[in-house]
Amino acid sequence: MRLGLLGGTFNPIHFGHLRAAEEIREKIRLDRITFIPSALPPHKKVEPPITVADRLEMVRRAVAGNPFFEVSEIEIRRPGLSYTVETLRHFQRSAGAETELFFIVGMDAFLEINTWESYKELFQLSHFVVLERPGTPHALEKFLADNISPDYRPDNEKRRYLHHELRAVFFQAVTSLDISSTKIRDLVKEGCSIRYLVPRVVEEYIINKGLYK
Repeated sequence: MRLGLLGGTFNPIHFGHLRAAEEIREKIRLDRITFIPSALPPHKKVEPPITVADRLEMVRRAVAGNPFFEVSEIEIRRPGLSYTVETLRHFQRSAGAETELFFIVGMDAFLEINTWESYKELFQLSHFVVLERPGTPHALEKFLADNISPDYRPDNEKRRYLHHELRAVFFQAVTSLDISSTKIRDLVKEGCSIRYLVPRVVEEYIINKGLYK
């Protein structure tokens, strides 16, 4: 089993998240992708007046039509800050030795991973799939050498870096959709349409619940 893990505040989830997940699933040949809404992310403030329950429900509705997507409440149910290392430890225990974990993360976030809790342990627990931006593979290689291990070596044919002890780091380009959760929240606040930025079921949920006003 090759299991992708995609965390985030998803405030709200939008087509940028969903399309990136779908492309990574195909390119890395993942059997399933688990979306993990965070409760209290250490590095990102969750803007009010949205509740954890609302963010979770929007993710559930957004992924319901894809048989390869699922949702985990692990970070929402766990008290305190949502540390990725604890999440990866959980999935390693629960999924078993026969499952490979692939943590999906944007390039900007990955280049700050050395500020995360127990960040070096992360590379013992899971492969990483870094969403590439133009001109970033070189930055990724330098970052790995300077902050994780100088023993990572490029395997350009498969767009990844390999290590003799640690997990692989993949770099993949995905379709660039100029959509952000911040932009969606601002549009709702201004009374503008968010159609075609989020799935219809998410749009209806936001309207019916009066979110982001």
